[in-house]
Parts: sequence; C-alpha cells; structure tokens
Amino acid sequence: MAMSIQRQHLRALTGLCWFLLLSSLSCARAEGEQTLPHRRFEYKYSFKGPYLVQGDGTVPFWVHTGNAIPSADQIRITPSMKSQKGSVWTKTAPSFENWEIEVTFRVTGRGRIGADGLAIWYTTSQGLDGNVYGAADSWNGVGIFFDSFDNDGKKNNPVILVVGNNGKLLYDHQNDGTTQALASCLRDFRNKPYPVRARITYYKKTMTVMINNGFTPDKEDYEFCAKVDNMILPQQGFFGVSAATGGLADDHDVLSFLTFQLTEPGKETPAPDGEIPKEEKDKYQEEFDNFQQELEKRKDEYNKDHPELKEHPVDDMFESVNDRELRQIFEGQNRIHLEIKQLNRQLDMILDEQRRYVNAVTEEMTKRTATGGNVQQASQQELETLLSSQREVFKHVSEMRNSMSETLRLASGNAGGAAGYENTQHFNDIKEHLHLVKRDIESLVQKNLVPHEKQKCPEIPVPSCLSTAHFFIFVAVQSLLFIGYIMYKSQQEAAAKKFF
Repeated sequence: MAMSIQRQHLRALTGLCWFLLLSSLSCARAEGEQTLPHRRFEYKYSFKGPYLVQGDGTVPFWVHTGNAIPSADQIRITPSMKSQKGSVWTKTAPSFENWEIEVTFRVTGRGRIGADGLAIWYTTSQGLDGNVYGAADSWNGVGIFFDSFDNDGKKNNPVILVVGNNGKLLYDHQNDGTTQALASCLRDFRNKPYPVRARITYYKKTMTVMINNGFTPDKEDYEFCAKVDNMILPQQGFFGVSAATGGLADDHDVLSFLTFQLTEPGKETPAPDGEIPKEEKDKYQEEFDNFQQELEKRKDEYNKDHPELKEHPVDDMFESVNDRELRQIFEGQNRIHLEIKQLNRQLDMILDEQRRYVNAVTEEMTKRTATGGNVQQASQQELETLLSSQREVFKHVSEMRNSMSETLRLASGNAGGAAGYENTQHFNDIKEHLHLVKRDIESLVQKNLVPHEKQKCPEIPVPSCLSTAHFFIFVAVQSLLFIGYIMYKSQQEAAAKKFF
C-alpha cells in the first residue's frame, strides 16, 4: 500500500515537472515571437542581379568610383591586378534607427594568399577614395573589414574586423587594425565553392555580424562571428562597399547588397518615402501589367520559334571552368579517401596475419620446450611454412606501396589538370614501349646464350646451261629489233627536218 502511494506521488511530481517545462517553453517561444522586429525591404539602398546595370553603365540608386566595374549580375569592386581601388555607395543617406544588411560576395585569386581586402561601410559621408580598403580614412561610422593580407606577421589572417570611428582616428594599417577593432573573428573567405554571405544587424544599439562561410549552397547557413554592445551610430549614413589590392591581388565581386529597415514590435511601421498619389500609382500599375503581358507574349513566341532550346537549355548542357575544377578536386579527394581506406584495410589484414603467425610459432616453441625437445631441431617443413608466410607479408607490403604510388599519381593528376593527365598518358606510353624493347632484348640475349649449332650454308640452285642454237636465235632477234629501232628513228628525224 505504501509503495503504491509513493508511486502515485512520483507520477504526480513527474507530470507537474513536464507541465512546468512545457509552459516555460511556450512562454519563451511566445516571448521570442513578440520580440522579433518587423523587416521591410528597402530597394533604394539595395542591388541584386540579373539586369543590374542600366544602358548607360550605372547602377540604379548607387554610384561607383575608382576601378569598380558593374556588370549584369555583379559589381567587381577591384579586378585581380596590382594597386587597384574601387568602391560603390548609395546616392542618398537613409535615416534608419535599426537596420539589417545582407551582402553576398566572392574573393577569388590564384595565389595562396591575397590582398588587400574588402570593407562594408555605414558612414555619414561617402568615402569615394582613400587608403582604407579603397575608401577614405577618418570616417564617421562603422566599417566591417574583410582583411586578406597579414601586415603585422602574426599569422592571424584572413580576419573579419568591426572598427568604429568618430571621424578623428586614423586606421592602423601596420597592425591590421587590431588595436582599434571593437570585435573580430578569424574566417577564411577566399576561394570558396559558393559565395560568402555576411548578415550585419544593428538593432537596439547592438551590432551583430553573422557569416555564411561559402562551403554549402544553403543561403541560411549562418554562424556567429562578432557582436558589439552599446554601439551608437549616426542617425543618417551612407551604405557602401569598397576594396583594394596591393602587391598581391584578388578579384573582389559583390553579387548582391540587400538592405532592410527594422522596426521594434509595438511601434508603428514608418510610411514609405515619397508616397505617390493613387492615380499615378494606378497608372504605373497598368503600364506594368501591359509590360508583363507583352513580355510573356514575346517569351511564348520565342519558345515556339526555338523549341530545341526549351528541351535542352544551354546552361544545363555545359559546365563552367570553375565548376569543372571543383568537380575534379572533389573527385580526386574522394579517390584519395577511398584509397586510404583500402590501404588501412590491407594493413589491418597484414597485421592480423602476422599476429597469427607469431602466435602459432610461439605456441610451437612452448610445446617443444615443455616436452624437453630442442627448439633448434625444427623440421624443414615448418621453416618452409614460416618463410612462405614472410614472403606473403612482403608481397602485401609491395602491394601497399604500389597502391600508395597510384594514389599519389591520381592526386598529382587532379592538381595538374588536363596537362597533368596528358603527361601521365605520355609517360605510360613510353613505359610500355620500354617494356617491349626490354622483352625483345631479353629474347635476343637468350638466343645468343644458346650454343650455336653447325649450320650449313643454303644450297644455291645452279641454273641449267643454254644450248648453242637457242643462244644464236636470241642474238639474232635482238639485232633485228635494234636495226628496226634505228630505222624508225632516222625516218622520224627526216620528217621533222621538213619544217625547218
């Protein structure tokens, strides 16, 4: 009876704990949903491909300077050339209390290290030119720096820095800005398979930097990088991106720059800037609908005229150079991994076999010692068995060496690309020809080593002699032919003289 009462109390306490846990989780979830800010996309402070550039080469609502090169799907802030500077800035300065930006970019180069880096800005003025990653020094605001080159030699690059400035400080280039950084994190953002994404949020005087490292195609795979509390930024500022190269060079490409205005829960959402009258809005909407219909009509006509493109899209038929190189690298790594696994299995088999042979020999020695026999008087058959086992071990070791050589050849072939593959094929052909020559030489040597037998010279058949009558007939026929040829030639010459 007492046990049943205790069990009932235990069940009641367990149910109460589960109820409190679920209620706390639901409260936390409801509180989290209530504290999420409202996000509104601001197209005047954003850009994204395709059709990024207008006919005159400009980007709507943005201005680019220096060596920046806008294209249809991205803006190349600096090309991979030495001593290049470029930047892109918003034409107007928004006045957002809270904001969030998402920047998608690539930093690619052929070298193991690159320079100098890329910067994302929010400042009171446009830093169109300068020495801080292609932008002006002594800025008033904040800069998020993606530093590629290790100036201080501490081997702490590539690094991401959050550096604030009130317009009076000069950037510390020699120490990579570490003495002025409010927060930082070590992230390698160069030469990644997919574009790198940075999400920078300024909400309730707290700046948070999240990074998508570019290893997966998942656009929401962000990880924490840096956070700065109690940061006071100007109420109005320009957004911008700049980059620079030095003795080393990288391509700094920005694929998109998306800006969102954040509004705290419970506050009224601000009205859009420059609200147009309803009549003009209806007019623009009608023009847009007509344009959409015309566009769909032209698409249908084009698909009817070109059915082969619809069945086989060009983008799906071919792969780019970067995709091919990445595929070759991944395939090479996969082969190396499989070869290493195979080597590990072979090594385990060899070790097990060797251990079994050692145990067998040890047991045999122990038995002979216990019976008073002499260990040195082992039979010839046991010694032959031991020697054969050792030969098998050496055979497995040689197979492992050959497998490792093949693995290294595959790795060098993948790193070298098409030229490495052609060289490998050339060397393989040469090796086959050398084997053939070696085999022919060995066969000749073996023939020369065999004792020579006495060989008889081949008998030359002696032709039978002609008779005298046949000989005279043959001479007479030849004489007649010769006389006839001379007469024919003299007649031809006489006929030719008539023309002179």
